[in-house]
Amino acid sequence: MYRVITIEREFGSGAAEIARKLAERLGWKLWDTTLTQEISTMAGVDPRAVARCDEHMDSTFHRLGKVFWRGSYERSLPVRGIEAFDADRMVALVEQVIQKAAAEGNCVVVGRGAPYFLRDRADAFHVFLYAPRAEKLRRVLAAGKSEEEAEELLNTVDRDRVTFVKHYFKADWPTRALYHLMINTAIGDEKVISLMLSTMQMLQGKEVKV
Repeated sequence: MYRVITIEREFGSGAAEIARKLAERLGWKLWDTTLTQEISTMAGVDPRAVARCDEHMDSTFHRLGKVFWRGSYERSLPVRGIEAFDADRMVALVEQVIQKAAAEGNCVVVGRGAPYFLRDRADAFHVFLYAPRAEKLRRVLAAGKSEEEAEELLNTVDRDRVTFVKHYFKADWPTRALYHLMINTAIGDEKVISLMLSTMQMLQGKEVKV
């Protein structure tokens, strides 16, 4: 029986909102910004520093590290004590939190490499969400970004994810073989959620609460 849902996504596909609605529908815990906060606490990151963005950091750490720190529409995030906190340390903390969340079960985990960390768990259902560029642009603009910033985010965030996955998992992004389902979110949030739940029900042969 599935006790964990991981949602990997293209930037701007609406995954954060879809995951929130899905978690509410199931009565499960959502690990998205909560996961980021947990890692921030474990790493000793000042939340006020997290809110201050450096748009032009090109170091390997920030290029790889910002993949995890970006949630729905965040930018790359500087951290306090960066000398003692590199990307390797961050990935170890992320895996620790995700494995703990999966062990507790009844949770929806957004991004942060979750389908890679949990790929051997039979109780984890993995979904990849994508959308046409026009749909992603619409969603990012609706979230309050300027058109220039939205275009820049769409051009860079997923590129950073490709780099991260290649570096840490020696895999392509997305790794299609990991996912039970890949959905175009242009069909609408409710239809995406219904499709996820019905597919879970079909695969496990049991009723899923909707």
